[in-house]
Amino acid sequence: MGRSLDELITSLPPEDRERVDARYTELVQEVEGLRALRQIAGKAQADVAAALKIKQPSVSKIENQADMHLSTLRSYVEAVGGELELTVRLPKQPAVRIHALGDVTPVISPRKASLAKAGDRE
Repeated sequence: MGRSLDELITSLPPEDRERVDARYTELVQEVEGLRALRQIAGKAQADVAAALKIKQPSVSKIENQADMHLSTLRSYVEAVGGELELTVRLPKQPAVRIHALGDVTPVISPRKASLAKAGDRE
């Protein structure tokens, strides 16, 4: 009888297991589209439709759209239990997070935030 994937991974040297685990983490963080996002969240189209107060076929239409308004995407993400963050990265500039159109807030790294808090205590 063949070995299971878990048995095979367990038999790898530690550095190879670390690479497999790192790649697995990368793949889990990527989704192919809204349908996959909904499935990861454990929601059915009917659940999303109820949250958005639309009919189920409209959810299917949203999931198959290649282009949509940010407001539609935000509503969909919130309906599956998530929060949409839009971050812009420009060359040689710090990342900027857009919370709403017309509202731009610089993204502060955790290290910079902790340094800023330490400076406030002095």
